[in-house]
Amino acid sequence: MSLLHTPRQQDTVTDVRRPSRVSRLRPGARELVVLGLLYVAYSSVRVLASDDLADALAHASDILRLEQVLHLDGEHWLNGVFFAHRALEVAASFYYAAAHYLVTPAVLFWLWRRHPDRYLPARRALVAASLVALAMFLLLPTAPPRLFGGYHDVLALTADVGWWSTSASAPQGLGDLTNELAAMPSMHVGWALWCALVVATCARSRTIRIAGWAHPLVTLLVVVGTGNHWILDAVVGAAIALSAWIVLVVRRDPGILPLSSRCPA
Repeated sequence: MSLLHTPRQQDTVTDVRRPSRVSRLRPGARELVVLGLLYVAYSSVRVLASDDLADALAHASDILRLEQVLHLDGEHWLNGVFFAHRALEVAASFYYAAAHYLVTPAVLFWLWRRHPDRYLPARRALVAASLVALAMFLLLPTAPPRLFGGYHDVLALTADVGWWSTSASAPQGLGDLTNELAAMPSMHVGWALWCALVVATCARSRTIRIAGWAHPLVTLLVVVGTGNHWILDAVVGAAIALSAWIVLVVRRDPGILPLSSRCPA
């Protein structure tokens, strides 16, 4: 019996061994759909969330009183430091308006491409943390310091040098698309911590891991210094992200703890 394949048989073998273009694109398309649905959910909160400023100010007042009891009320001092230095104001505004929307997708894409075996549980943790935060935005509308009185709205003061408007980090002309009463929790900090956990777990370069941990620390200073979040907003946002990571990532694979194990190269 001949072991040689005819041209037709060779084509068949090639077809079996080589995935089609559609099958190669399907996983990426599925992820885009998932993330797109998350964005739709976030946008829907803007429509469903309460716009009662009095209620949001009351919640903010409760948070400030609790911070004073815990000696965590450093917002006024830090906000004053940012306000006193124009270069710091501008740099913080660019970081607030850009890093949140660039770093997280970049880390997601890197994880999906380089460490697909780690991607799904990490993405689930990010989505779960975001959904918890969305529920809190609906149930606990909270005014940020910049709307509370006595604090400087740093992004509004620097809107002349960037693309953002006087309505937080929304682009000029799109202020109505942002939920300005969603201070609690700070998912700027929550997402930044998620990025740090991914990088600390999977990056092989010590420099990159250090940069990963620096991201949530800088984000904490920026969101508080610009008057967009209370310190407890940041604490709760970080706690939500860390809890989701522990439940959906670490419990699935204890070896993924940061600094104790690395993703395969």
